[in-house]
Amino acid sequence: MSAGFGVGFKQARGGFFDRRSVTNAVNRAELRTLSKFGAFVRTRARTSIRKRRKPSLPGNPPSSHSGLLKRFIFFFYDRLRHSVIVGPVKLNGTIGDAPAALEYGGRSQVWAGRRHRRLLRIVMIRPRPYMQPALELEQPKLPRLWANSVKAA
Repeated sequence: MSAGFGVGFKQARGGFFDRRSVTNAVNRAELRTLSKFGAFVRTRARTSIRKRRKPSLPGNPPSSHSGLLKRFIFFFYDRLRHSVIVGPVKLNGTIGDAPAALEYGGRSQVWAGRRHRRLLRIVMIRPRPYMQPALELEQPKLPRLWANSVKAA
């Protein structure tokens, strides 16, 4: 004598927690949310850098004389660390570590002189932060980006 519940196997299985679909939904939401956040930080950093001839005052975002610093700030979503990396990339042919020297202060190498008498000089740069302030200004938006971001597939 068997008593039936009126529920088939597939229906019963569908009512349980499906770990794979939840994990996939969270991963999609994480990619979408952190990519948006990285884009917001990148945009804020780019808009803080002014293109002008004279140097900025220490403590203010740097001036971009050629536009390269402003143009080569990118973001990258790192799947292994579940994080986003935002910052300037080092260009081929560049010497020293100018983006880090601008952000934190320090030494950097510059070319001095003209054409035939080019010399490499080491100069001291006072901090002109642009990435950290951009991150701090955009961080309050992160909880709103995460809100309702995980959706069922």
